[in-house]
Amino acid sequence: SDCVVIKGGRRICGTGGCLANSPIAQNKGYFEIKIQSTGIWGFGLAVKDCNLDEIPLGNDSKSWVYTSSGNILHNGTAKYSNLKIAEEGDIMACTYDHVELKFFLNGASLQAPVTGFKGTVYPVVYVDKSAVIDVNFCDKFYYSPPAGFEGIMMEHSII
Repeated sequence: SDCVVIKGGRRICGTGGCLANSPIAQNKGYFEIKIQSTGIWGFGLAVKDCNLDEIPLGNDSKSWVYTSSGNILHNGTAKYSNLKIAEEGDIMACTYDHVELKFFLNGASLQAPVTGFKGTVYPVVYVDKSAVIDVNFCDKFYYSPPAGFEGIMMEHSII
């Protein structure tokens, strides 16, 4: 993978995918991305052993992603298609409560819940064809998370 993470872990560019350092451990997690430059990109959730070099993600059983073409993919199938497409400068977000994954565009739900998760999942983002994505997992969100949801709690070692 030639995925590059810069700006203190908050900007993703190049080609490939990146998992967050921590899984979604709390009951209701929320994170946002900002489209800095369009291209081919996607974001959502994946298990730790997802192949981050297989772009676009969502073509296997290990990732669930909203794509820059307006589809939500999992296991090579579009769970939803022809959704609103994010443009440069837009803010996308997702919520996950260990039952449903929901996507948002500029604070509005895309009304496309995804279910069927097994195991521990991590936020994931992929980029290709000059896409640049900023990620925000835990603070100073552009839009307030829905009631009960909060930013991803990052794991810290106390040793």
